[in-house]
Amino acid sequence: MRVVRSVLANPDLRRVEAAYAGFVAAEFGVWVAILVYAYEQAGNRGVVAVILAQLVPATLFAPIAGALADRYRPLRVLTAGYVAQGTAMGATAIALALDAPLVAVFAAAGVAATVVTVTRPAQAVILPTLARRPIELTAVNVVSTWIESAAVCVAPVLAGVLLAAFGPGIVFTVFSLVALVSAILVAPISAGPVRATAAPARGRTRVGAASVLGDAWVDVAAGVRTLRMHRPARLVVTLIGAQLFVFGALDVIAVVLAVDVLELGSGGAGYLTGAFGFGGVFGAMGAVALVGRRRLAPPLAIALLVWGAAFIALGIDPTVGAAFVLLAVAGAARSVLEVAGRTLLQRTSPPEVLARVFGLVEAVEMGALALGSLAVPALVALGGVDTALIVIGAFLPVLLALRIRALLRVDAAATVPVVEVALLRSLAIFAALPPGSLDGLARNATSLHLAAGTTVIRQGAIGHSYYAIADGEVRVEIDGRFVRSMTRGEGFGEIALLRSVRRTATVIAASAVVLLEIDKESFVVELTGHPPSVAAADSIIENLD
Repeated sequence: MRVVRSVLANPDLRRVEAAYAGFVAAEFGVWVAILVYAYEQAGNRGVVAVILAQLVPATLFAPIAGALADRYRPLRVLTAGYVAQGTAMGATAIALALDAPLVAVFAAAGVAATVVTVTRPAQAVILPTLARRPIELTAVNVVSTWIESAAVCVAPVLAGVLLAAFGPGIVFTVFSLVALVSAILVAPISAGPVRATAAPARGRTRVGAASVLGDAWVDVAAGVRTLRMHRPARLVVTLIGAQLFVFGALDVIAVVLAVDVLELGSGGAGYLTGAFGFGGVFGAMGAVALVGRRRLAPPLAIALLVWGAAFIALGIDPTVGAAFVLLAVAGAARSVLEVAGRTLLQRTSPPEVLARVFGLVEAVEMGALALGSLAVPALVALGGVDTALIVIGAFLPVLLALRIRALLRVDAAATVPVVEVALLRSLAIFAALPPGSLDGLARNATSLHLAAGTTVIRQGAIGHSYYAIADGEVRVEIDGRFVRSMTRGEGFGEIALLRSVRRTATVIAASAVVLLEIDKESFVVELTGHPPSVAAADSIIENLD
């Protein structure tokens, strides 16, 4: 509740988070609706066609979307993205109402899916500019995570109700209005002190766009080269991609299962997907237990086996009750797997190339989602829904059996800064961060041992680091006047990093002290809550310099 109150107290953050809730609901809701429509209109071929129409353009556009907030004012990009999403969803609703050809409907839905990729990178840049205090930035990232988890549960159910009662056209109409309301919510917000790079001069738009696209693919290529050289990171990325492959398959399986097998009607796909999301919410809560855990391979392996077993069991006994229970179990396992996999990736990747690796993970995830969605129609055509469920479910356990020894070796060799994680978790500014973020910060931090009388930071200097006190005592002075003392479990230095100002106080070691130093880039990137967004993070860091 303290986290929620911290966000609600900031009117700008309230608007951004309310808009984000609408965005996530629209994203998941229309995805379910268009898959159901495609299946009912053209069966498996329709599903394949609509998946290609949406995910291929989205995959190609995603690198550009991630760079837009770096080249233009992020609030304008966010607002324009919501307007574009609402307009494209509205166009899809009109096409459905007019019984337009499938090509027209799929094209409109493809545009909607493509412009969706604008939102998260833009929001990653905006949040640090709107937070008035560092704790607000941490809190708003936690709330964003909660919103996303809840949306996977609620939005498909709402879409299912609307589908059953009115059809896919109404689903797109409702969520079109929701997206436009999101635009209305964020439009009045004034830009904070951090601003993105100015837009290119008129007449150079094509050159600028080509530059953005070129830079994006340079980052992807760098990530590929990094994985070729670092086998442990390559293994973890493979596992992350594998679970996204199964996650992509789930979207289509839910439609076929609801319509053809369980006879739940067109709304049933939304209910089944909602059950998966419901389990995911509880799995995300349980994943907090992974913070600071020395070994992540056991929970990761168990999550892989549970998820796969749930799908196999559903293929053997595809009843309504079993479907809801087993999909909830699979959703919980998926949340644990996601947290454990990303945390292990942070532990195994060299710090200097971590951003490149996470940038590539985004591309891998989009491709895996597409492949998983496309695999189901082929499997259903070959052997039916039960065969598709069993084969997709067996994929994760078989992959684990082939790579378990390598996974155990990687996990055993990974650095686990348990003491540092515990210290950072005790600080209010980091307390609510997810396990992977805490682990990454601790892993990249430097331990400093300073004698009494050492000046740690000086008022008026440029800030380069944040400091957490592991042992000893420091005194804080402003304009040469003593202000307060600080001891273990407290930290300092965040204002200069987040507000692009010089140091506001002098901090001197009152005794021998041990400090955990976190460099500015790691500090800002983790607090934005969007480490894979390389372009967004670069924009923040550049503007803080």
